[in-house]
Amino acid sequence: MTRADLDKQPHEVAEMFDGVAERYDLTNTVLAFGQDRGWRRSTRAALGLRPGERVLDVGAGTGISTEELSRSGAFAVGADLSTGMLRAGRRVRPQVPLVAGDALRLPFADETFDAVTISFALRNVVDVEGALRELARITRPGGRLVICEFSSPTFTPFRTVYMQYVMRSLPVVARTVSSNPDAYVYLAESIRAWPDQAALSARIAAAGPWSRIGWRNLTGGIVALHRATKA
Repeated sequence: MTRADLDKQPHEVAEMFDGVAERYDLTNTVLAFGQDRGWRRSTRAALGLRPGERVLDVGAGTGISTEELSRSGAFAVGADLSTGMLRAGRRVRPQVPLVAGDALRLPFADETFDAVTISFALRNVVDVEGALRELARITRPGGRLVICEFSSPTFTPFRTVYMQYVMRSLPVVARTVSSNPDAYVYLAESIRAWPDQAALSARIAAAGPWSRIGWRNLTGGIVALHRATKA
């Protein structure tokens, strides 16, 4: 099994997720104490999807988030760099359209989608600004972006406890349910190194034609939903 480093080389990230694909959804639910289901529902609601619209779910993994988006009546497509995750998803969710795709070079024409989203995957991309520009490229003018990502808890004492849990307990808990617990060492490091809510908003603004940028905290800021509209 392999784990990526914080330089986030795409082949290493893909191989790492290939190695955890079979039990990835279960592991996430256990580590998040079941909160992941609510985060997916909140992402769908933030996108404001309507029947007949097209939405792309980048970093979709096994398609569990894509399946949630489709409950809106929109046509939801998932894309992921890891072929292992895609294989696992196609086996358990054959009705969900899943394609191989790098967030920096998505296999879609300009202005294809009414909305785009990326959940818990932007921090695994080697070039965050490049990914934000690529998401803008495939989104129609007036289309929406929602990023669901781990962030910085707003209550300082809780933030300290949370970071201790992430760095110390998350890899330990992962050993009981994951096929590659070492991957969760990287995931813990990537959460700690990720910018807070305001800093990510600034990066979105600097990356391209995104306007009306804002965020909403979930679970006390453990997760934040960043929303923007393509100008």
